Amino acid sequence: MYSIVDIETTGNGIKGNKITEIAIFKFDGKQVVDEFTSLVNPECEIPYFITGLTGIDSHMVRDAPTIREIAPKILEITQDTIFVAHSVNFDYNVIKEEFKAIGISFIRKKLCTVRLSRRLIPGYSSYSLGKLCSSLNIPITDRHRARGDAHATVHLFRKLLQTENSGTVFTSFLNARSQEATLPPSLNREVYEKLPSKPGIYYFKNNKGEIIYVGKAKNIKKRVLSHFYDKSTKEVQMCRDTSDIDFELSGNELLALLMESAAIKHHYPLFNRAQKRNVVPYGIFAYEDRQGIMHLAFNKLRLVPKSLITFYNTTDCRLFIEQLCIAYNLCPKYCHLQENVAACSHFRVADCKGICRGKESAIAYNKRVREAIESLASEKNTYIIKEKGRTNDEDAVVMVQEAIYTGYGFVPKSVSINSIEDILAYITPQKDNLETTRLIQTHKVKYPKSIVDFSTGMIKAV
Repeated sequence: MYSIVDIETTGNGIKGNKITEIAIFKFDGKQVVDEFTSLVNPECEIPYFITGLTGIDSHMVRDAPTIREIAPKILEITQDTIFVAHSVNFDYNVIKEEFKAIGISFIRKKLCTVRLSRRLIPGYSSYSLGKLCSSLNIPITDRHRARGDAHATVHLFRKLLQTENSGTVFTSFLNARSQEATLPPSLNREVYEKLPSKPGIYYFKNNKGEIIYVGKAKNIKKRVLSHFYDKSTKEVQMCRDTSDIDFELSGNELLALLMESAAIKHHYPLFNRAQKRNVVPYGIFAYEDRQGIMHLAFNKLRLVPKSLITFYNTTDCRLFIEQLCIAYNLCPKYCHLQENVAACSHFRVADCKGICRGKESAIAYNKRVREAIESLASEKNTYIIKEKGRTNDEDAVVMVQEAIYTGYGFVPKSVSINSIEDILAYITPQKDNLETTRLIQTHKVKYPKSIVDFSTGMIKAV
């Protein structure tokens, strides 16, 4: 038994969406055995653009029952049935959220007539309800009203049931492990199955082949699937528009981040725009206090008189200063890792020589601070970051020349690297920008052993 459903809503995404009309046809596979149709009072104003699309305005639903009042009927007519709709996840999830808000659980097996149509009657240019019904000569009246669209879906569903191999397809779609009800309506399952469980970037594309979203992941297949479970408004709309997914392997997370940044700036996809945000730079600086003791500290770059090195979050600033403290036996108190303390007691930096306890002279301490500052000049060096490649036979490298990110590449492990020219032969040129600088600086702080410095002379094979 099936419940073929269509709803009209206020159009505010999944969680903010309110039902304004609902139609349910209970269908036994041959004929309709029960029907329920009703306007619904959403208990909020209906936007003008929704009224323009559906013809339903706030005045029409003012005296209509609320979802709480009709919930018992919806539960009754859909009980022990399979929930069917065109782009089923939208209708199902809106109803589920509405019921959740009034303390009722709504769980039904689902079938999507878009996905079923793509499998059983392939080859059509569009699988929207209106265009598909037109192509199949299915009558559709009162378009964008719940009963009209639901009734057309009944005719479409009957045709799908009568299609050759429909029994096998329906069974596979209803298999709890098939994920058919989770995948976007316009995405072929084979496309998803071909995604690798490896690090890289992925591209969501619409039915015109346009890239609408770029993402990165340690596990591409797992991350892509998480988009389909996400019920935020942006994610639901993005998944409904997704007809294809492409990918590129990176071998490691750093390269995935750099590749994602470059792809977003090149394609400027529709659904990545909301992720743009201003990154606040921070600068590490030095100063001398009234006692003649040199301090290292950090602050927003615009407030720093002369920055020794720039980072893009306070965590990286603190981690970098910790490294300097450990390397040069500096005091956490005078490096502002601990504030308002008489003497330092840092759990990771335990080799302070006692400047904070009066056991060391300012002259001796300041000498090590100056050595630490001089070491920052190495940040202008030419170096590579070596990371895991896409296969066991290669290494991934990120090239930085005189502090400028110039590109990335994949170097076979069989190749002997004796000069920068040997590396450059494998590098794909890239543009340096604020985002790439932030990503590389963060990685260097967290994984200093991945750095191979060219400025010290010859290096070993990568």
